[in-house]
Amino acid sequence: MHHTQTNLIEIKEKIKAKIDELSLHEYDPKIIAVSKTFSEKDILPLIDYGHCEFGENKVQEALNKWSPIKKRNQNLKLHMLGKLQSNKVKNAVEIFDYIHSLDNEKLANKISSLQKIENKNLKIFIQVNIGEENQKSGIHVSKLANFYTFCKDLNLNIVGLMSIPPVDGDADIYFKKMQELKKQFNFKDLSMGMSSDYLDALKYNASFLRI
Repeated sequence: MHHTQTNLIEIKEKIKAKIDELSLHEYDPKIIAVSKTFSEKDILPLIDYGHCEFGENKVQEALNKWSPIKKRNQNLKLHMLGKLQSNKVKNAVEIFDYIHSLDNEKLANKISSLQKIENKNLKIFIQVNIGEENQKSGIHVSKLANFYTFCKDLNLNIVGLMSIPPVDGDADIYFKKMQELKKQFNFKDLSMGMSSDYLDALKYNASFLRI
């Protein structure tokens, strides 16, 4: 068995054990296998194993790597996880199914216009700067309501919220805030929890784990 398959099985077992511990029996979060910098030979064993959700941070890398793979595997879903530059939106709309990092009006306008041209309807997460860190992207909580209204007026398919909590803080505090925002705005999904804290994110019903 390929090492990527073994890693995925181990992660799934840890997730199942945590869900059982939390008694969340109907809870079934999705794992986004973060495939940035990994070659096709590392990715294909996961696809052969049946995994469908993959994440990339850079548009050009995703375009080069995934265009031929997606043509052969129609069921795959590709997630844009990194900061999206407005000059890369056209290519992003072409190759991605989800965008997790929408955080400004210029980007929202560009996605809206280009996905109409491409006849696509991407599933989009608004990135929230939950720790209010100057060095991080994301909408501040105080501006979230206005920004969400702006996105709805553009008919963007906003499915949920994404966050990356401060590395030196208590992730649970920020995950709890994100869960509260999800309920407040009645969003369907939460994209939160990465390799170092995904088990903590399960306590707050994260629906997409970026590992």
